[in-house]
This record gives sequence, C-alpha cells and structure tokens, in this order.
Amino acid sequence: MKLRLDLLEHLTDEDIMEAVVENTHRFKPEPLFSKTGVGSLSSASTEERAREVEHSTELTRKLEERARLAGKSSGEK
Repeated sequence: MKLRLDLLEHLTDEDIMEAVVENTHRFKPEPLFSKTGVGSLSSASTEERAREVEHSTELTRKLEERARLAGKSSGEK
C-alpha cells in the first residue's frame, strides 16, 4: 500500500476516531495497565484484515475527494 502523505491535511478527527473504534476490541491491557501503560494488540483474523483493507481504500477515496474539492474551491477564489 502506498503511503499518501499529501492527503493527511484532509484527515479529520472523525476519521481517526473511526479507525480507533474499529481496533479497540483487539487491545488487551496488562493487569497493571493503569501504572505501566503496557498492553498488547491481539492478532487480527483474515476477515479483520480484509475489513482493514476495505476501510483503508474507502478512507483514501474520501480523502482524495476532499482534496479535489479543496483544490476546486481554492481555485475559485
């Protein structure tokens, strides 16, 4: 997958929160999490990996659309 740094400026807090919520179920805190901040991320299933790819593709599409609209609106000024 190609890293698209040019699209980062179009990433919103909602986009980030959506990704966080999708992966929260995989995080397993250690018993002393509140003291150490240590935990682990369990392995993803094949289905979860497929959903991650689908989400990534959709997010890239959204960000490209936002970039296109931002470019169009900045050109109209």
